[in-house]
Amino acid sequence: MPQQEMVGRRLARRLTWLDPVEDKLQPLVRDALRKTMPLRNLLDGTWLGAPLHPALTDVPVGAMATALILDAAESLTGSQRCGEAADGALAVGVLATLPAALTGTSDWRDLMGETRRVASAHALLNVGGLVLNIASLVGRVRGSRRCAKASSGAAFALSSIAAHIGGELSYGMSVRVNHDAAHTGPAEFTDVLAEEDLASDALMRLEVDGESVLLARSRTGAPVAIAAVCSHAGGPLEEGERDGDRVVCPWHGSCFEMETGEVVNGPAVFPQPRYETRVSAGRISIRRAQP
Repeated sequence: MPQQEMVGRRLARRLTWLDPVEDKLQPLVRDALRKTMPLRNLLDGTWLGAPLHPALTDVPVGAMATALILDAAESLTGSQRCGEAADGALAVGVLATLPAALTGTSDWRDLMGETRRVASAHALLNVGGLVLNIASLVGRVRGSRRCAKASSGAAFALSSIAAHIGGELSYGMSVRVNHDAAHTGPAEFTDVLAEEDLASDALMRLEVDGESVLLARSRTGAPVAIAAVCSHAGGPLEEGERDGDRVVCPWHGSCFEMETGEVVNGPAVFPQPRYETRVSAGRISIRRAQP
């Protein structure tokens, strides 16, 4: 049985006309966030240790679902209280869409090609849902409840498709997942290099037990080692820049402590796997850090 193509990818093929627009918008978003590192880390979820956008999307989706159920209850029972509760839930959903959109835009800034178009389809469907929900709120204020309910129902349908595409981005296209989740490395100390071959300013990539390892020296001269594949999007850290005992990914600027693997600046949110090192008889050995 042939594998069914993802909805997002089918939409992406029809959105190639967006590429020139995205090419102009993305640098503006990157530049704006590059100037305000605390805001960038806030929107990326670096402080949380997990991407922030997926967590925030639960609020508008839940609020819209609640409004839909309460609208149905009002229609079936004629309960004014259900109608008022539906209006309140919908208002919460509209307000909660704004921070979700901000964090989603932050995630979108680093995407390219097909994943960028799929993310844009996700965003456009959500914008359509937001417009319909705002129209529904206006209709409710004016007393046109039947049209208002139809509008919010259509918005829920659009947002549901958008949520499905968002899931495809994460689970089908590996956007914002931990690219080092399966990283292991040797459980016992394994000889990897002669100490004299590791320069003080080097960022050296080694393949050890099938894993890519970044080996360097700290400011004290001691060897340090972390996974060489950036947890954010798989960038090669050995091609990045050093900032003292930190390394900056060349792809999107994520910054990690080389002694601990901890994230200093996003867009990465997951730390790099760390290795213990030792020097014996002029040779450097490493093993994966013990819990």
